Amino acid sequence: MDKVNLKIIQRLQYGFPICEYPFAEVARELELSEMELIERLDQLLGEKVLTRFGPMYHAEAMGGALSLVAMSIPKEEFKQVSKIVNSFPEVAHNYQRNHHLNMWFVVATETQEALDDVLRRIEQETKYPVYNMPKLEEYFVGLYLDLYPLAMNPGQFKHTANKDVQKTAQQSLSVIDRQLIVQTQEGLPLAPRPYHVLSLVLNISADEVMARLEKMLSNGIIRRIAAVPNHYKLGYRNNGMTVWDVDDAAIHELGKKVGSLPFVSHCYHRPRHLPDWRYNLFAMVHGKTKAEVEVYIERIKVLLGDALKARDVLYSTRILKKTGLRLDANKSAA
Repeated sequence: MDKVNLKIIQRLQYGFPICEYPFAEVARELELSEMELIERLDQLLGEKVLTRFGPMYHAEAMGGALSLVAMSIPKEEFKQVSKIVNSFPEVAHNYQRNHHLNMWFVVATETQEALDDVLRRIEQETKYPVYNMPKLEEYFVGLYLDLYPLAMNPGQFKHTANKDVQKTAQQSLSVIDRQLIVQTQEGLPLAPRPYHVLSLVLNISADEVMARLEKMLSNGIIRRIAAVPNHYKLGYRNNGMTVWDVDDAAIHELGKKVGSLPFVSHCYHRPRHLPDWRYNLFAMVHGKTKAEVEVYIERIKVLLGDALKARDVLYSTRILKKTGLRLDANKSAA
């Protein structure tokens, strides 16, 4: 990975502007030409160094449902079951982890009823039970890797990047907004005027495309418009889902503190599944070595103090699927 590509990823993981010539604006910051930036982005996406580039949509803010799901699959059936699970378009991410609950995936749907139906069908088709672990409270979401020094303060950004999503009212999608999401859910066009390209597809003005994206950013339907790095490709191969059994009376305040740690990319309160699963606080940490992750885990342990009853860490061993929210292009808005 050359320094220019690292510089591009470092800059674009924090956001991408909404303006007539956004690539030109970012290219000036990075001292590149507009076309070099576009060509390098295309290459990074093609080589899967970036998993996506475009708006990051928040299913719940648009009235949808999102949940983390776990399964325990015997080794000899794992490949076949993962094929079945991955065949569902509603399954956005799927990872193998080193635990008796060894398959972990995210399901995103447009309604809670649809999510329940997907889980029922997965159980029917695989013949294995699912452990549904929906978010009860979100403390932080955002993977930002420290790849290249730029004139920004990632630590400061960490504390201001996420809205309080629990207080964000669900939004009803208009027909045009839904069409805009469908056109961008796989990423933004790699063209000097990407919003103009979208305007031609949607038969509305580029100004309206930009205004609608700005509104979705402000109301939380879009978390951010950015590049998502593939941490495995960039050397962050030790990725631990740390899980903690924390006193329920203290989890709100402690969850916020854990979520604010600079090495935590995702932090949630999720339900227990007793007696098989006792943990209620989840925090994802990423490191280049297992020793680095273990240092981070110790810092979380110290922070939780006497409220901590038990803990574990599940390391990712394989990516089985990684996409994002997918709306059905053939379905109309309500």
